[in-house]
Amino acid sequence: MTDEDHLWYYNVEDGTVTQGKAASSMTRMGPYPDRAAAEKALQIAAERNKAADRADEEWNK
Repeated sequence: MTDEDHLWYYNVEDGTVTQGKAASSMTRMGPYPDRAAAEKALQIAAERNKAADRADEEWNK
């Protein structure tokens, strides 16, 4: 087992969380260090997008 096999991924097609790269790279988000983080993948992405948008707004001032 490689180190990547121990990481967690969120499948955007069906909302499942898996350990290892079970889903296609086009449908998975991650890697995440644990199951709990992978389960919050969409929330994490939304928070990161908001932070990036705020940074863009500050940059453009």
